[in-house]
Amino acid sequence: MPNIKQQEKRVRVAARQRLENLRYRSSVKTLTRRLRAAVEEGTAETIGAEYKALVRAIDKAAAHGAIHKNTAARKKSQVDRLVGAGAPAPEPAKGRGRAKAKA
Repeated sequence: MPNIKQQEKRVRVAARQRLENLRYRSSVKTLTRRLRAAVEEGTAETIGAEYKALVRAIDKAAAHGAIHKNTAARKKSQVDRLVGAGAPAPEPAKGRGRAKAKA
């Protein structure tokens, strides 16, 4: 048990952060299961919606530090392979890449 007031606060904050990280990781796992089920069923619109939701959740989890950025990249790569031939992947966001040099 902490004896110092700041240590007590750090214990409370760490517990809150641990639960938040657990929520992020759990939602990623849940959405992954949903995507796998959608791929098995084979409905293209459901696969697209689940794919988009899962990638968004993975990016959020990595941005908040619940998972490492390399873990996020690996999970997204696995999802891409899962979806692969099953359904068309959503188009990438525009305006995020480098500008092309004029010839």
